[in-house]
Amino acid sequence: MQHSFKTEYPAPLLLLMRELQCLPGIGPRSAERIALWLLQSRHADPLRLARSLHDAKQLLKDCSLCGFFTTEDLCQICSHPGRKENPLCVVETPHDVIAIERTRVFQGSYHILGGKLSPLDGIGPEQLRITPLLERLKSAPPPELILALSADVEGEATTHYLTRLLAKTGILVSRIAHGLPAGGGLEYADEITLSKALAGRQAQGGS
Repeated sequence: MQHSFKTEYPAPLLLLMRELQCLPGIGPRSAERIALWLLQSRHADPLRLARSLHDAKQLLKDCSLCGFFTTEDLCQICSHPGRKENPLCVVETPHDVIAIERTRVFQGSYHILGGKLSPLDGIGPEQLRITPLLERLKSAPPPELILALSADVEGEATTHYLTRLLAKTGILVSRIAHGLPAGGGLEYADEITLSKALAGRQAQGGS
C-alpha cells in the first residue's frame, strides 16, 4: 500500500514567504519566487537586504515641517532656501512628492497629509496632518497653496474639506487640473500628464 506524503517548505522559508506577501502587489506565487531567488541565486544578498531595511527603519524619520523622509530635522526640500518663497503643494503621501518632483516643473515646497479622509476606514481630520498645515500657514503663509490630491471619492472629499477650511486664511488656494484619470492617484500619472495638471491648476473658492 502506497502512502501519499504532503511536502511543505521548512518553517523559516514559509515565514519568509508570509512576510513577503505583506508587501503591496505580492501574492503567494510571487512571494514563493522571491523567497527562493533570495536564498538560491548567486546574485542575491539577503543579509545586505536585511541590513538596508534595518538601517532605513532606524535612520529615516519624518521631516518636522512637511512629513517627507529625512535623516535630519528638515528634508532636503524644506531646507532648500530657494523654495521657501514659492507655492506650497499639499499631497497625500511621500510617493506623491517624488511623482511631482520628477516633472521638474514645480519649485515650491510640500506638505504631506499622510492620507485622505475616509470615514469608513476611520480616517478623519484628526488622523491627517491638517493641524500642522494650519500652523504652518499661520507662521509662514505661502503665495499660493496647491491641492494635489487624488481624483477618487476620498480625494475629492478631502479637497472640498480643505478648500472650505482654508478659505478663512485668505491664502490663494488652487487645485491641479484634472489631466489625471478619474479615480487615480498621482503615482500612476506619467510626467507629462502631471506637468499639464500642475500648469492648469484652478483657483479654489470656499463654499
